[in-house]
Amino acid sequence: MDPELPGVNIVDLGMVDEIAMDEQGLRVTLIPTFLGCPALELIGSQVKTALNDIGPTEVQWSIHHEWSSERITDEGRQALLLWGVAPPSQRSDSVTCPFCGSSKTRSLSQFGRTLCQQLYYCESCSQPFDRFKRI
Repeated sequence: MDPELPGVNIVDLGMVDEIAMDEQGLRVTLIPTFLGCPALELIGSQVKTALNDIGPTEVQWSIHHEWSSERITDEGRQALLLWGVAPPSQRSDSVTCPFCGSSKTRSLSQFGRTLCQQLYYCESCSQPFDRFKRI
């Protein structure tokens, strides 16, 4: 699970790039949503712990593949909504409130709780919410 978005797993966020197994063990290559994400070390540690029963696990971070919000699965988008975060939309001018579904929203800040989110406000239900940035 993503430690900054409980309830949203890294597979559905599109962070898993490659999984390989050989005689030395399991190698998992992940793509960070942002290189400066403070949770990278924790995510790597959690992956190792989760796969510990399979055998020795090495976690690598790919800097050769860029993460894109298009990698988020439909399940990941649903999980973001359940967590109260608007998923990235195909159109940058269309932001729907995850609480009431209204499109009467406005940006409050280019930055939200994490680097990959921005803060919005819903004019219909008066709730502030984060939107996952479209990258």
